[in-house]
This record gives sequence, structure tokens and C-alpha cells, in this order.
Amino acid sequence: MQSPQVSTMSNCEEPKVTTAPHIVKEGLMASGKWVKLEKTTYVDQAGNTRTWETVKRTTRQTNSADGVGIIALLKRTLHKDCVVMVKQFRPPLGCCSLEFPAGLIDEGETAEAAALRELKEETGYKGEVVGVTPVTCLDPGLSNCTTQIILVNINGDDMENINPTQQLEFVEVILVPLDEFQMKIDDLLKKEKIVVDSKVYIFAMGMVQAFFKPRELPVLKQ
Repeated sequence: MQSPQVSTMSNCEEPKVTTAPHIVKEGLMASGKWVKLEKTTYVDQAGNTRTWETVKRTTRQTNSADGVGIIALLKRTLHKDCVVMVKQFRPPLGCCSLEFPAGLIDEGETAEAAALRELKEETGYKGEVVGVTPVTCLDPGLSNCTTQIILVNINGDDMENINPTQQLEFVEVILVPLDEFQMKIDDLLKKEKIVVDSKVYIFAMGMVQAFFKPRELPVLKQ
């Protein structure tokens, strides 16, 4: 993580004290089609003026998260419930990553609509939104990028979901059983050169705890 740069003060200056850190200004350093780099000047809790290098998306819509991530559960008769995952090459990593389906929110689009659109494009599945998170940050030490996680149920017995057709050519769909989620991901990591999205592995660890059934109740400490 970058270390903030601190403006120096002379010996005769009294240190400024503030109770609330705040942004002073933001200056453009570089810009591309999808992202830009800014120099953020801010005041910290001790009153020191500092700078930070901040990455922002150029596509952000007003009063909206930048994008959505989709936790899609495929439910089929006589099958285990599966999480619909996508594997794709990510140039910044130089290898493939295993992720939840995801994408940017278009202008005038709700998070729910964006989730169903991206799910259809990336996996071919059509689902129903059953849960939406508040706006959450992704990597706050680097960027102001935000997302909303959308929980979607997919009826795998529907004809359109039996043989779904993807619209994106270079995305591989992987179905992971919910009750074996972390084990299957760990197996994949041993077999392939792949990086798992942190949100996916946190979800996997949560599933381990959810399905864990201790043989006996813990003894209360005296």
C-alpha cells in the first residue's frame, strides 16, 4: 500500500488540528478510456496535509455504484445447488481469474437490471433477483470504485436454462456445488494457474462455517 506524502511545516508553525479528515482538492494525473489517475490532496485527523494517488473509473453514473457482482445460485431437480462462476483471462494479472459474474452499470440502469443483463451475457442463464446489498467499496486503498452484490436464483429446470447460450466468447462458465464450494476451488487452484477473486474466497470461507456442524455444543467458560 502506498504511504501518504506529508507536507512539512517550519518550527514556528503551530500544528493544525481537525476532528474530521477531508479532501482539499483532486488533480488529474493521467486518463484513459475506462480509468483515470488523480492526485488527491487531503487533511488527516492530526491536521496534516497529505497526498494520495487515486484510481477512478471514467464510467461512473450519478448516484450509482460503478458495477455489480452476481452471486447466482443454480437450482435443479435432483442436483446439488451450484454457484455459477466465470473464469476469464485478466490482462492486469497475466492469467485467468475465477470470479462471480460481474459488470458495470449502464446509464439509467438499476443495479438489479444490470445484474440480470450481465448474468445473461456472461453465462446465458436467466434468473430472478432475491437480494441486493448496499453500495460497497472494492479496494479503498487504491480506488473509489464501488459495487453492489446481487443475489440471484436460477431455475435450472426452465427450458431456457437447461442449455444456456453465452453472449461472451472468452468467458468459461464453471458450476461449483454450494456445499463443497471451498474444497472445489482449492482443487482448481492445485490444477490450474489461476487467481481467485477475494470476494469469492471470502464467500467460500463463509460457506464452510455455514455448513460446519460440531459434534457437540461448546462448553461455556467459567
